[in-house]
Amino acid sequence: MGLFLGLGIAGIVLLALSLVLDGVLDGLFDGALDGLFDGWLSLPVLAGFTSMLGFTGAIVLGSTDLGPGPATAAGALAGAGAGWATYRLSRALMRDRSGAAPHHDALIGSTGTVVTAIPESGYGEVLLRLAGQPVKYAATADGPVDRGAEVWVTATPSSTSVSVHPVER
Repeated sequence: MGLFLGLGIAGIVLLALSLVLDGVLDGLFDGALDGLFDGWLSLPVLAGFTSMLGFTGAIVLGSTDLGPGPATAAGALAGAGAGWATYRLSRALMRDRSGAAPHHDALIGSTGTVVTAIPESGYGEVLLRLAGQPVKYAATADGPVDRGAEVWVTATPSSTSVSVHPVER
């Protein structure tokens, strides 16, 4: 049982090391096997397999009258399942591209507040929210707009400036 518990603990240590040595084993066989084991030899997958093999083997050995052979078989089966699940989860996380960066065109139609008065022909400053974060932009308007006025964005001529129109209530 000590051997199985040692394998389980070694798997946990290997998982902790995978946080520090991310991708080391992925690149080790990169050119030699032409991606045959792409992702399967990653540290998290090996850690999941090893720890599940050890802990499942220890549970089977300690809770049944079966010997080390069936305990090893049960541990290997559970380890293969844990390794497969770890591989699939890591692939799904790496393919996730839902976090697209906000673009300044998304500001059109949004409202904000003038923080530096906008003169007749020149730039002032407005505070807008882009992806929920307050961002200050240089702003122009058709006419003068006082500080503190609420405005809405009509155009984004550049990534750092906007054209605004005062909101009339």
